[in-house]
Amino acid sequence: MKKFQAIIHFTMDDDFMLYIPAHRTFINFLINKHIIDTYAVSMETQTCWITFNAESKTEVDNYLSKSPIYKYWTYSVEELFVYDSQFYRLPAFQLN
Repeated sequence: MKKFQAIIHFTMDDDFMLYIPAHRTFINFLINKHIIDTYAVSMETQTCWITFNAESKTEVDNYLSKSPIYKYWTYSVEELFVYDSQFYRLPAFQLN
């Protein structure tokens, strides 16, 4: 399984917020299925970053196209060579 980073720029109109509950349900489903590792959104820059576990960019495109807010997006998908974080490390050893 490979890792991919989707970098999404979005625009909003009057109806945008109506789709957010369904979109969050979709994102939570993908997180629970371990398809999405991380999901972050900046309202300041109207940008979203999603890290996917997938076999190809096409597979990531297929997931993204199923979002209820897909029509508000322009995005790129990049395959990651290195992916590291605190969550992939062993817990720190602590003496009681």
